[in-house]
Amino acid sequence: MSVERPEKAVVLLSGGVDSTTLLVYLSSRLRIPEIRAISFRYGQKHVCEVAMAEWQAQEAGVKEHRIVDVPHVGALTQGGSALTDPSIEIPTLQQLSDAEKTQPPTYVPNRNMMLLSMAAAYAESTQTEAVYYGAQAQDEYGYWDCTTDFLERMNSTLALNRKVAVRVVAPFMSWRKADIIRLGDELGVDYAHTWTCYRGGDQSCGTCPSCVERERAFVEARREPTI
Repeated sequence: MSVERPEKAVVLLSGGVDSTTLLVYLSSRLRIPEIRAISFRYGQKHVCEVAMAEWQAQEAGVKEHRIVDVPHVGALTQGGSALTDPSIEIPTLQQLSDAEKTQPPTYVPNRNMMLLSMAAAYAESTQTEAVYYGAQAQDEYGYWDCTTDFLERMNSTLALNRKVAVRVVAPFMSWRKADIIRLGDELGVDYAHTWTCYRGGDQSCGTCPSCVERERAFVEARREPTI
């Protein structure tokens, strides 16, 4: 992977496999001197992931970790996402039709655009020109806001800034999750301190789309799944 190394970076850190691997990659492989992390409580059912993000940020020794409460995101998207609406059940992967897999019920309307915009505001305020997020090529289902088209158009808009032109970087966008896990193993990522399950209980359910993708990726990466 050939990636330019900035002097400062903001990482959108959810506490899952992809963003955690990205954080460790930036800190231990690229050795970016100044890293800030930002996490959000946006009304997601699996808000327990934020505790994992906090652990990983401390472990990586980031300069600052901001945890931002934006409950209005959950309120605005109720009725439109199983992740933020208590009345909509999180489906299993088997329940998704082929058509639903292109934009499943777990999609949160405009989530990435909103969260990345806030991360970009944070970056601009700290004179940081790069925001990283862990978008990857989902193996089982997909989201339009994890695509190269989305990334390119978002960066075209951010480039209009007349002073600090923040850019969004997604090094894993074309990677499958098993490849990300292999990289994480090389870097010594502690995946026991990550959270993936969309249902957000005390233990991972093992059947929601995110759990299934995670387990299959760990198996493909030739190691025991850690869910």
